[in-house]
Amino acid sequence: MTTFSELNLDPKVLKAISEAGYETPTPIQAGAIPAALTGQDVLGIAQTGTGKTASFTLPMIHLLGRGRARARMPRSLVLCPTRELAAQVAENFDIYAKHTKLTKALLIGGVSFKDQDALIDRGVDVLIATPGRLLDHFERGKLLLTGVQIMVVDEADRMLDMGFIPDIERIFNLTPFTRQTLFFSATMAPEIERITNTFLSNPAKVEVARAATTSENITQGVVMFKASRRDREGSEKRKLLRALIDKEGDACTNAIIFCNRKADVDITAKSLRKYGYNAEAIHGDLEQSHRMKTLEGFRNGDVRFLCASDVAARGLDIPAVSHVFNFDVPSHAEDYVHRIGRTGRAGRKGAAIMICSPRDEKYFDAVEKLVQIEIPRLENPVPTEAADPREEEGDDKRRSRSRRGKRGEDKRSDAPHAANTNEVQEVEAKEERQPRHEHKREDRHEHKRDDRREERNHDRNERGNRGNPRRNAREDSFIGMGDDVPEFIRLSFAERQAS
Repeated sequence: MTTFSELNLDPKVLKAISEAGYETPTPIQAGAIPAALTGQDVLGIAQTGTGKTASFTLPMIHLLGRGRARARMPRSLVLCPTRELAAQVAENFDIYAKHTKLTKALLIGGVSFKDQDALIDRGVDVLIATPGRLLDHFERGKLLLTGVQIMVVDEADRMLDMGFIPDIERIFNLTPFTRQTLFFSATMAPEIERITNTFLSNPAKVEVARAATTSENITQGVVMFKASRRDREGSEKRKLLRALIDKEGDACTNAIIFCNRKADVDITAKSLRKYGYNAEAIHGDLEQSHRMKTLEGFRNGDVRFLCASDVAARGLDIPAVSHVFNFDVPSHAEDYVHRIGRTGRAGRKGAAIMICSPRDEKYFDAVEKLVQIEIPRLENPVPTEAADPREEEGDDKRRSRSRRGKRGEDKRSDAPHAANTNEVQEVEAKEERQPRHEHKREDRHEHKRDDRREERNHDRNERGNRGNPRRNAREDSFIGMGDDVPEFIRLSFAERQAS
């Protein structure tokens, strides 16, 4: 069995590894580190939780041991798709480089440009950044990439999902052609393969597992869920989630709950807190300081349930996550692999449970096709009929409008009139939400309907008059007083003419 001491790493690095409690490298580390130490490009493909971060951090520290950074010209560059992953790489660098004099800078959004500029101006050996913030510094003239000797792209498939591929290509073109490139990903999409063929030179391909496979340490399951009514789906689904958590019992020490939408992340966390569960939310719309504080609370055990969007699905190293609950089936099948990869890490056992509604079945089929296994079906612990449609206030707009209508009916004596009033208000509100051009189009249609209605009435009258000569005679004649005009009327007209 290979040990870190057999990988020819710098003694200072080996000392830091030993102090961190590691002795044996993972398969991806054992395959990537020797190739990287020789200066060769590396293409690493491995499922999440296999130690890819150390696969490039350790050889970087070893190779950068000699040399000195110049102002605004970093010697190495690590690109990460999210702020959280970039911060985690920076923490790993601090752990493994603590016995060296290497410096680093972290360029992520949500942090002052001024503080980041100050670090770059002093010169850094390792620059860890998200693509957007890196290009912001470059376009402001605060950064030069011509001194980059080693470039790392971490979680490349996530870069593809987030639309960073054009930025990655631009950054590649800003770095020297002679750089060493370390490219890591859990899946290998065709677009990523094109980039590796373009920017990597004869790379050593290290693939320790089939692309898009899930760890054998993770017990997977899915509950096929169908709501009793469409407007109750949210509350019944959250009730099912709580039942699944309770069913796991003490085995569920902590868990990450993934939702597809940020709004559902907030609602789910609020619902869990309401029912006594220690839960917090994390997604891209929250302040960076709040996100880091929430993650730290989850790591140290202050937060038991972390409700998250896919911002927490990639690369976050939280070793002791016992469960992952997929509140929604991910719309991209690859995200399922990354989500459940948050559990079962570093040889531990984990569980991943997913809730699948009828409209998500096409996504679920894509997940099973990708991972090439049949995910076991679990029994629904809660009958959908038992769910309380009034479980949470304000979560369902349709249900909220219905309650407002009922209160109005109770207050008014003429209930039918109140119901009609509510219908009118809904129609008016719908019309107000429509764009102005739609109003015009509807007005035109209304005029046309009125014209057609008048034509039909006119035709109907014409048809009725043809067989009624008395009506025709009456309509064609004029009735007046003739010669029998009263005298006082004649006098009044005569006076007016005289005046």
